[in-house]
Amino acid sequence: MLNVATHVEPLADRYAAVRALSLALAAPLSDADATVQSMPDASPTKWHLAHTTWFFETFVLRDHVRDYRLHDARWPFLFNSYYEAEGRRHARDRRGMVTRPTLDEVRAYRAHVDAALLAALPTLSHAAQELVALGCHHEEQHQELLVTDILHLFGENPLEPAIWPAAPKVPVAVPEPTGWITQEGGIVGIGHDGAGFAFDCEGPRHDALLQPHAIADRTVTNGEWAAFIADGGYRDPRYWLADGWAWVKAEGIVAPLYWEARDTGWTRFGLDGRRPIDPAAPVTHVSFYEADAYASWAGARLPTEFEWEAAAAAYDPAGGNHMDDAGAVEPRPAPRAPAFFGDVWEWTGSAYRPYPGFAPCDGAVGEYNGKFMSGQFVLRGGSCATPRGHVRASYRNFFYPHQRWQVTGVRLAKDI
Repeated sequence: MLNVATHVEPLADRYAAVRALSLALAAPLSDADATVQSMPDASPTKWHLAHTTWFFETFVLRDHVRDYRLHDARWPFLFNSYYEAEGRRHARDRRGMVTRPTLDEVRAYRAHVDAALLAALPTLSHAAQELVALGCHHEEQHQELLVTDILHLFGENPLEPAIWPAAPKVPVAVPEPTGWITQEGGIVGIGHDGAGFAFDCEGPRHDALLQPHAIADRTVTNGEWAAFIADGGYRDPRYWLADGWAWVKAEGIVAPLYWEARDTGWTRFGLDGRRPIDPAAPVTHVSFYEADAYASWAGARLPTEFEWEAAAAAYDPAGGNHMDDAGAVEPRPAPRAPAFFGDVWEWTGSAYRPYPGFAPCDGAVGEYNGKFMSGQFVLRGGSCATPRGHVRASYRNFFYPHQRWQVTGVRLAKDI
């Protein structure tokens, strides 16, 4: 499942920091805010807080700590996500109906598990400590989902409340025209190299053949996307895949999610409320279908995940605009220098499929990634809602082509 060297004290500090951030992200919410579910793809904040706790309680405390007693034997049914090996569970699209336990009771559940796990950590086996490390990375994934699920929930509220109000933005210059990074092609190594943590889907490392191509040095901006809209991009089937065009017509799609036309121009809804779009900032909340159509309109294409990884390997994953704390989760205008990490998850043209030689791990944690390798597309790079330090060049995110409630954007590529 993962490759990681664990040491008790740093692991304890990391565990405490990750767990504290989740509570901080939820701090501005009422019990009602944390309970409601806005759509089947999104989960209530209360469920995220409890599910990540269930993960530690089940796979570490229950399985590796003698005489540990479950906080509440009824709750695994509520807070298991998709682990078939763990038995029956509450339906995903009904999570918003779980009004009890309350948010405060979930916080008490977290405190109970935290105390038990930190007390047991010095005596845990190496295998159990690796599961703690995995659980920390798992909770970071849920922190991003928690933030984007809150955004979707508040976007459904006619009042469009801001969870983190912010001062008006200072206008910035529109970025320079897209630059292109030329890659001559050839055989490149793809996948995690075995040093440090990695999810199972990031390996095994293997060779891939790239054809000569160029990849953009930044992602597509709001201003560029507005030009696509103005040119009839959402009304012209020439640019769209058949499934994408059917989706556009069936759903009445005319702009990215959270965009709305006002008398003064396009606006977007964010965690800081509704504001005019920033033309210089990366476009966000677009589906794979929209990304592919924009690329076609622009006379380009989406990069493959291998092209993306080969280009990104030269850049520091920690240097991008990621989430450092609660608040200020927003894409920023593209820097002058090429950047591949942060701001927005970038759609690639690659299907989410296993690498050569992939095999899921034994046990329930083997269900973590492998069973989802069907019908989804790979995204790379992390976003402003991704906790800092969570991503790397080999990291593979994945979503279905119509989904766009995550902070997803577009980087172009072209053949040469």
